[in-house]
Amino acid sequence: MPMPHHTVHPLISIAEIEAAIDRLAAEVRRDLTVRPLTVLGVLNGSLMFVADLMRKLNQPHQLGLIQVSSYRGPVTQPGSLRINSEFLPAIAGRDVLLLDDILDTGRTLAALVNLLHQQSPASVRTAVMLWKRCRTEVDIHPDYVGFEIPDQFVVGYGLDYDGDYRHLPYIGVVNFDGASTTGT
Repeated sequence: MPMPHHTVHPLISIAEIEAAIDRLAAEVRRDLTVRPLTVLGVLNGSLMFVADLMRKLNQPHQLGLIQVSSYRGPVTQPGSLRINSEFLPAIAGRDVLLLDDILDTGRTLAALVNLLHQQSPASVRTAVMLWKRCRTEVDIHPDYVGFEIPDQFVVGYGLDYDGDYRHLPYIGVVNFDGASTTGT
């Protein structure tokens, strides 16, 4: 099946991402220094965010990754949420910083926070690189936000379109047949 015609136009530059990572790391260092810290990244989209933020934290911390999916193929509407928490590290009594690439409807982040609280951490804080506040459907507010963005389909810096474009070092808006679309 041929791919639809589309282009990617930059929305957030490499320099803007780097500045946001510096700001977010400073906020985390300010807030989470008393107890042992575990950084949990939501796969696959948060990998670049996790790696960049971890290098800036300058404090001992453990790393865990959790696989979550709600989108399949080239779609913009979320499906059923699937969480694979089989390899979560022990977080009881630890501060947890949950990192995700984007907060869209908020369902994924809310489900993950609920799951983590069942593991008896000292605290759970959330950080997202992008927040589409206009699409958030549940009562959740991330503790740390890189950027609020409009309701446009974005790729790059870990975000994908049907598995592609995660490698882009910037965040761009996908235009399909000359017009942007909504979704992740």
